Amino acid sequence: MALVSADSCIAELLTELHQLIKQTQEERLQSEHNLVNVQKTHEQMQTENKMRGLYTTAKADAEAECNLLQKARDKIAEIKSLLEERRIVAKIPGLYNDSKPPRKTMRRGVLMTLLQRSAMTLPLWIRKPGDKPPPLCGAIPASGDYVARPGDKVAAPVKAVDGDDQGILAEVVSYSHATNKYEVDDIDEEGKERHTLSQNRVIPLPQWKANPETDVEALFQKEQLVLALYPQTICFYCALIHVPPQRPQDDYSVLSEDTFYADSYPPPLNVAQRYVVAYL
Repeated sequence: MALVSADSCIAELLTELHQLIKQTQEERLQSEHNLVNVQKTHEQMQTENKMRGLYTTAKADAEAECNLLQKARDKIAEIKSLLEERRIVAKIPGLYNDSKPPRKTMRRGVLMTLLQRSAMTLPLWIRKPGDKPPPLCGAIPASGDYVARPGDKVAAPVKAVDGDDQGILAEVVSYSHATNKYEVDDIDEEGKERHTLSQNRVIPLPQWKANPETDVEALFQKEQLVLALYPQTICFYCALIHVPPQRPQDDYSVLSEDTFYADSYPPPLNVAQRYVVAYL
């Protein structure tokens, strides 16, 4: 029944998203019309009051379009969350039948492509006047009472072959309020390796990208110690911020310690905001 309910919610959200996209297009056409009027008025050197009125209308149109785009962005995030939750629920054995669902192993190349896509499509936080970046925007940690949802990606410490803790990229399966513990899957194993971890040992990944041009306080700063996902792996490692992002589309430039190099640091690596979290 839960899967049917999720399908119904997703269908409804897709309908709402389609309507928002139509409204956005209509608002954009109206905005373009008013901008053309502004240009014509400039050319004709009309009165100051007429110009002020046109600018006010154009500004209102732009704000209305921005609001519609933000609503559409939120609908997309909600749809993605429901799809992830449905996928996680479907692979829990015994929830809907007594047979264990088959587990599929994803090829490494496909997984790396999906991780890159997730980083590229991480929504940019756009502030309104007076707003502050919310928790899980860039470097801002989750609130103390935050509970990650099934399907959310997290950084999780697990025992490596040598017995030491190794931070990995994992996926939340469930959370127990009774024990304050998560069950997470190693994302590279597609559920073959499941770990039970205390809430304070699991670090949720950012859900919003911080804009360096408006919200520099939501970014890790130069020489700050972080955990960063090593490129083309699912392992987090201790690193220093070398250069923070300068533009919304930029990655962090980070330095990882390596005794092979004379100064202990190899050349800097680029890591997306999605995969850089606070060092615990």
